[in-house]
Amino acid sequence: MDDLAARRDALRQAATAPDADPMALLDAALTELDGAVAAIGDGAGAPGRSVPETVRAERVLLRAAFQQVPAALFLLAADGTIRRASDRAVMLLGARTGYATGKSLTVFIDPSQRAAVQTRLAAVARTGQAGSVRCRVLAPKGTVEVTLAVTALELPGESPVLVASLGPGAEAPAQDAPLPPPEPDNVQGLATLTRRLDTVVALTRLLLDNATFNEAVTVQRCARLLAGEFADWIIVDLARDGSLKRQVVAGPRGPEPDASAARLARAVDPGPGTLPDQVHQTRKTVLFPHVDDPAALGATGDGTPLLMALRATSLLVVPVADGNVSYGVLTLARSASSGSFTLAEQALAEDLAGHLAVSLRVDKVFRRRSETAETLQASLLPERLPEVHGLDLASATINATRWQEASGDFYDVFRTPHGWAVSIGDVSGIGQTAAAMTAAARHSIRALAHVHDDDPARALAASSGVLLAGDYGERFVTAMLGFAEERDGGYRLRLANAGHPGPAIVRADGRVEIASGAALPLGLLPDEDGPDSSVLDVRPGDLLFFYTNGVTQACTDEWEYFEDRLADALAATAGGSASEAVRAVTRQLSHFCRDDFRDDVTMLAMRVR
Repeated sequence: MDDLAARRDALRQAATAPDADPMALLDAALTELDGAVAAIGDGAGAPGRSVPETVRAERVLLRAAFQQVPAALFLLAADGTIRRASDRAVMLLGARTGYATGKSLTVFIDPSQRAAVQTRLAAVARTGQAGSVRCRVLAPKGTVEVTLAVTALELPGESPVLVASLGPGAEAPAQDAPLPPPEPDNVQGLATLTRRLDTVVALTRLLLDNATFNEAVTVQRCARLLAGEFADWIIVDLARDGSLKRQVVAGPRGPEPDASAARLARAVDPGPGTLPDQVHQTRKTVLFPHVDDPAALGATGDGTPLLMALRATSLLVVPVADGNVSYGVLTLARSASSGSFTLAEQALAEDLAGHLAVSLRVDKVFRRRSETAETLQASLLPERLPEVHGLDLASATINATRWQEASGDFYDVFRTPHGWAVSIGDVSGIGQTAAAMTAAARHSIRALAHVHDDDPARALAASSGVLLAGDYGERFVTAMLGFAEERDGGYRLRLANAGHPGPAIVRADGRVEIASGAALPLGLLPDEDGPDSSVLDVRPGDLLFFYTNGVTQACTDEWEYFEDRLADALAATAGGSASEAVRAVTRQLSHFCRDDFRDDVTMLAMRVR
């Protein structure tokens, strides 16, 4: 007992060391516990009791013989709980010494056969007659077919115990044949490290490729990758309003039973008390090489334990957390044929969950920015185009795909004292400051168009003065303003252009004319007179097409620009409505640049009926 106490104190002291190995210390503690149990069983140290030395020697011999017998043997309680396992049995299970003790033998049996094995154990315990059953044992790299033989032992004055042996089956090695030697630690470690790096690199590349910053896309892609590389089943539950909601269930691609199990798993959220809920609350990983609680993942709608529906025998549940923020839980499950999760795989899963958490955090940031950008964008554009006598109006906007900031494009159609006005513009740069300048440009042009309703150039010059008075840094605005009056069944427009792409005129006979831009943009230099004005007559059937430079600057990977194709695209729309022209240009533009828009695109079409 003194020796035992001294070793206990030494283990306690070793556990406080900075570089302590928890698993090695735990293994040593279990070894000491086995020694203590043996000492108590021998009566050592108990007052008034003495055991003859010959008896003690026999017990030591029998204990050693049981441990080292060349057969996989288990000593079981009457209910099937493992009290002791031989060395060969432990090697077959791929577990550490002492790991199996205290667990039910059925935990190490394929789930589909556990009920039959439990029934056989109960029958032997009840009748005392030996029996056997064919079954599959969960080994480190899959299942092993064996014959389980069970015998009851009657001990005077004690509860009956069972002795179970795992004999050779269709795939099991003979009991007297040595087990295949394990791979050298360096080879096994190198293979594990290589797999770990490959998986981390693949997931990182996948997460970085998420150009849409969409949480659902992120989670689904991650689950599909891991389901093919790391586990049979991947379940992702994310926190929503204080509780976990099931987002994705990815399983093995196979027959209908797997698809059915996936549907059952997706239909139920992890409730309070389930393993995912516990991990989410504590933010601590849980690893079960062999799961003994069928209700660990909750139950399906009909009451079936989800663990049984998935045919899972090993679980690894990891928090998806970034610092003190927990976004949810990543559950990995393996079936009997895939073996058990290890501590090395736990470390890998924690790394992957950390990567996923960072990606989810970035997704949330960009989603908030995108929502802000959409709100700002909505405030910069009219809710709907007005009804104008004799005119058919249509518009379209496409946000750039290379950023999530607010757009700098605007357009407007509004009434003036002598008719109607149309404006379109584009602010340099992106972000909230650019959006603020866009709003100032649009609203100042609208207000000043009523003051200078006889001269669009003076209205733009006055708007430029408003922008110069604002604190917008070195940003500027290209803009166009036109005053439209009905004349001779059509419309006459007086146009002023401040550095904006000129409009395109599609005549009724299919001819396309594209005007050039002129003058300086707004907000650069004071200019009391503003740009020169021009007069344009638009007759019935003609279409006037306004656009921002996102249309002309759209390009392919080979640096071909849509500007060279705009006239042909518009010519094909001759005779059609304004909305047909906008849709046709949008389709061709999307196909041309493969939906990779480098700048915001705004189009406004005006056709004389």
